[in-house]
Amino acid sequence: MSEPRIKAGIWVSMALRMGNADGRYGAVLRKGDADAGGVIVVLRGRDGVSVLSQVRTASGEAGWMRSTGAGLVGQDVADAYIERRLKSDPDLWVIEFESPDMLPPFEATIV
Repeated sequence: MSEPRIKAGIWVSMALRMGNADGRYGAVLRKGDADAGGVIVVLRGRDGVSVLSQVRTASGEAGWMRSTGAGLVGQDVADAYIERRLKSDPDLWVIEFESPDMLPPFEATIV
């Protein structure tokens, strides 16, 4: 039996509240399916951005992958990646956080 999953809209609301409480202000850039949409997180730092995508770890647990690579990228590279993903999954949410240390404001296993 698989583990219960939180609805995407509820998870996004929780992430935004955690970010605001931590001084990592966030915004919804694109609303996806409120029940079963996936989530892309854009972390914005002073020198660029990094995009995180939801994945499953080898043990089946939820994790996050730096989809635009280990380093920071420009906004154009992040936008191109998000557009490619939206073509194959129109239910995606896209949220963004101010993140000087390029870490999300929620607990995340980055793979």
